[in-house]
Amino acid sequence: MNRMPVVAAVAAAAIMGAFQSASAGLLGMPIGLLSAMQYIKFDTPTLAPMAHTMFCLRYEDECRARPLFRGGPVLLTDQRWADLREINRIVNRDIIPERNDVDLAAETWLIYPRHGDCNDYAVSKRHELLKRGWPARAMLLAVVETKPTEHHLVLVVRTKSGDLVLDNLTPQIRPWSRTPYRWVRIQTPGNPRYWAAVASDQL
Repeated sequence: MNRMPVVAAVAAAAIMGAFQSASAGLLGMPIGLLSAMQYIKFDTPTLAPMAHTMFCLRYEDECRARPLFRGGPVLLTDQRWADLREINRIVNRDIIPERNDVDLAAETWLIYPRHGDCNDYAVSKRHELLKRGWPARAMLLAVVETKPTEHHLVLVVRTKSGDLVLDNLTPQIRPWSRTPYRWVRIQTPGNPRYWAAVASDQL
């Protein structure tokens, strides 16, 4: 019996196991979640939320288009994972939740208000990550529905491990496909003023 194929198979399994263990350690998630991580697919261009248009008038630098350079998702290093966990925790802690009962068209998105709703949490997290040198292309605001007609804003961070969601409704950072939401629209990586619908075949 030729033992070489068996030895090669055992070695390959050992390498794969080591890779999976390292990935699980990096993300701080069970390995089962890693298999669910993937990327949100952009569909047709769509209008930005009116509140985001007004936000860009108030905070012009937050909406400035930046060169893509190498482009694409970022590598999720230990330091970047620590950044995500820290920013998510701090912003969720520091903004006192306050329900927004005004019409969508009358919303005001603010960076780090004392009291705020989901919109304020999301733009504040993106702002803090920008300050730490994260590329704008990798941090996309997204509108989801928690239930029919109930809109909610989250921050999607695009990494080479998949799209991760920072959300004020949970302390956990989750793969986008493991959130209990219906995805509606999302910023585009090339220009934060431009938005696209989320492809319906992923919903």
